Amino acid sequence: MKIRKVALLLLPLAALTAGLAIWGPEALARYQDRGVLNQIHTQEVETGTEGYRYALGSNDKLYILSKCLNNQIQPESEQSAMTRTGQSDLDYQELTGTYAFVVNRKDSAGKEVSGETGIELCNHAVRELKELGILPDSVRELTVAGYEAELYSAIDVPEPQNNVLVWKISLSTGKQNADKQNRLLDAYVDADTGKMYEFYVRSSVAAWTEVDPDQMIAAWAEYMGLGEPQEYEGTNPLGETTPYFRKYSFEGMEEGSTVVTVGFYEDINELFLKISK
Repeated sequence: MKIRKVALLLLPLAALTAGLAIWGPEALARYQDRGVLNQIHTQEVETGTEGYRYALGSNDKLYILSKCLNNQIQPESEQSAMTRTGQSDLDYQELTGTYAFVVNRKDSAGKEVSGETGIELCNHAVRELKELGILPDSVRELTVAGYEAELYSAIDVPEPQNNVLVWKISLSTGKQNADKQNRLLDAYVDADTGKMYEFYVRSSVAAWTEVDPDQMIAAWAEYMGLGEPQEYEGTNPLGETTPYFRKYSFEGMEEGSTVVTVGFYEDINELFLKISK
């Protein structure tokens, strides 16, 4: 009899348990929905999108910038001064093709920047390169009054996320008979890292025999984070306006490569390292 009574008492409990198992989750869901539906909820999240651009390696950036510079003929040396006429008439905004080099008024965070920012970055790069023995110690720092700085974007047009933001720094040509001795004449400086891709300088170096191009390119490659330079085998002596130069190559994007030239104009004591033709 006792067993039967216990069984009778357990039957309602079992039925209640079964009912909760069937209807409980649905009722709980409806209760939770009433706290969410038809109401506005806000939550602060870190998106990390401000100033975001596709991350490129040093070799990739060098390759893209080189391609862009070679798509627009823009002499950088005083040795080629007579070919500079009309340079300011170039409209970079209308460049088309696989690579484009266009004026950019904003930094990677989308903020307007002044030329002073580029000159400050360039001065920092000059100090670094002098410490590494890439630039002669005699090269003077830049002044805001004596230089022009303009921001550009070097863009891989089919893949526009592949782009490099650079400052083009030039000794101001507005001053007649400006003293160029021991001065940086032209340079391209990465707007994000401050690294100097290319430069032309007048210095105290008086002869090509005073330059060790292999040591210079090795130090610059380490500074840029490019890996080991390889001697370029396709050198055409007629492609340069000076007999004093050495060419090297670095791995680029996919199967491409970037040619970097170290050279010297002995008659005007001008040393250069360039990634453009």
